[in-house]
Amino acid sequence: MNTKTEKQELLNKLYSKYTQCKACPLGSLVRTNVVFGEGNPNAHIMFIGEGPGEQEDRLNRPFIGRSGNLLTKVMEAAGINREDVYITNIVKCRPPKNRNPLPIEISTCVNLLLLNQIAIIKPNIICILGSVALHALLDKNISISNARGKIFKKGNIAFIPTFHPAYILRNKQQLETFFNDLVLVVKTSKMIP
Repeated sequence: MNTKTEKQELLNKLYSKYTQCKACPLGSLVRTNVVFGEGNPNAHIMFIGEGPGEQEDRLNRPFIGRSGNLLTKVMEAAGINREDVYITNIVKCRPPKNRNPLPIEISTCVNLLLLNQIAIIKPNIICILGSVALHALLDKNISISNARGKIFKKGNIAFIPTFHPAYILRNKQQLETFFNDLVLVVKTSKMIP
């Protein structure tokens, strides 16, 4: 079993190959940084969103803008310490004008980076944030509204989809639902050794 230090070294080695990635169109558009992710490389829980926004791209950190601040607050309220989890996105480069990533951008980044991140970190739970991540990781034919709050098993990982925090900022009436989904993440993590 890999230690936290060994896993971080493996992640660093993976990332070093892609710091100037041009494997998909996003690498040549508006990107400043390749935002790989951050957190505990030995995390039992991973949060996976869509892609970095303008602030995340500029500061090279995922989920630090308004939606990231909301995510952190709701995580803490649900009993999740941000330092204990690993947070990343489906694509690691900012799409222009924060548009949804294109299928070629998603498949390229998932295959080059995300699947390798998951294999190194070996989380028990992946909390899927939003429909882009849901469609990339689980099922293209299910809506986030129908999938959220449910547990999907795939291999040794429990996937728990919920709304993207940016959606919650625009639809504040869903804040309690979002909180309940993160409570489900916590409850599920306690049931998995």
